[in-house]
Amino acid sequence: MEWLLEPFAVSFVQRALWGGILVSLICALAGTWVVLRGMAFLGDAMAHGMLPGVALASLLGGSLLIGAAASAGAMAFGVTVLGRSKRISRDTGIGLLFVGMLSLGVIIVSRSQSFAVDLTGFLFGDVLAVRDGDLVFLTVALGCAALVAVLGHRAFLALAFDPRKAHTLGLRPRWAHGVLVGLVTLAIVASFHVVGTLLVFGLLIAPPAAAALWARRVPLIMLGAALLGALSTAAGLVISWHAGTAAGATIAAVAVGLFFASALATLAKSLLEKRVHS
Repeated sequence: MEWLLEPFAVSFVQRALWGGILVSLICALAGTWVVLRGMAFLGDAMAHGMLPGVALASLLGGSLLIGAAASAGAMAFGVTVLGRSKRISRDTGIGLLFVGMLSLGVIIVSRSQSFAVDLTGFLFGDVLAVRDGDLVFLTVALGCAALVAVLGHRAFLALAFDPRKAHTLGLRPRWAHGVLVGLVTLAIVASFHVVGTLLVFGLLIAPPAAAALWARRVPLIMLGAALLGALSTAAGLVISWHAGTAAGATIAAVAVGLFFASALATLAKSLLEKRVHS
């Protein structure tokens, strides 16, 4: 037991734990819809599409958060506009924006004197450097995400399972999709500067995907995703502390590992049920 609790006796690890839990809650609200709607590629593109804004802000000495928000907003706008085109598939549009924004970001970062450091910080963040101000910011972001999730629940649900019915019910599926993209953008922008895009994307996809294997109702999937994300954060910090590994990457690896463990458990359960009934 002492082995498990030892890391959390240190104040910066405690802040990292709370930061990771807050990120897990935000990502559970947005990531559930990402998984249910098959928007994982969009989530990845949004996460890496912030690089131009972050790189430009870093180069000019401005706010990384504002740069990320501006870049992510441009990415979200582009995805929404190209998604309405009948001649270009949504995945093609997202792919083009992904490569274009990432390339532009790398070009900008390459102009700085600390290319490797800047890019590494963007991808992996530093969860162990979470400050009290970051926790306050994440708490506010969680409140905003929860409000959007509650108000848009009915429209998101119809959009995920029957877009035509959503249109029939007057729920404006295009607007609902735009708001959903905004929710994903909020989750990524609010979290990346604390934990990096790798961990944000890991917590955005892996916990909801694992929870969706067991739960059928959306609120239960969100709850399961939040719990798995929090567990991944705590376990990742403990492993990182004792093994001397990168905290953010370790947390992301644990989250993905829990997904595969969940998938194997559901497969074993299915095989066992078949043997019982045969």
